[in-house]
Amino acid sequence: MHIHRFRIVLGLFIIGLVLSGVTAFPLLTEMNWLVHLLDLANPQSLLGSTPLATWILRVQESLAFNATTYPWLAYGTDWLAFGHLIIALFFIDPWLHPERSRPNLYVGIAACILVIPLAFICGAIRDIPLYWRFIDCSFGVFGIIPLLYCLHLQARS
Repeated sequence: MHIHRFRIVLGLFIIGLVLSGVTAFPLLTEMNWLVHLLDLANPQSLLGSTPLATWILRVQESLAFNATTYPWLAYGTDWLAFGHLIIALFFIDPWLHPERSRPNLYVGIAACILVIPLAFICGAIRDIPLYWRFIDCSFGVFGIIPLLYCLHLQARS
């Protein structure tokens, strides 16, 4: 097996999970930065009143309102973040011992596939815009690529 390639690819996957987790903690701060970066507070901004700008401002307003009125709701995204970090831990053993990692890779692939129905079903229930559901699906679509490549490297050994 090409252990060096395997470890680089799986390491990038682990880093992606960790970054996804860590960035789920400061959502309001990140949304404030995004609004500032895109200049959405300015009615003359490039995005103006596009559906994306409207959605970003709606999310920022909701997060700000919840932070002051219902701060415990953020605990749900804290658990989301924690979940990403814990899932990343399950790929450390395969990174250390690539020869015995098939079950972990299969579970990771299943999770990537299951992101898609989750995004479309729960996204519709929660009134998430369709384009944002596609963005959420991209985590599964792009996440599955390194895992399939790692399986391919194992099969070649």
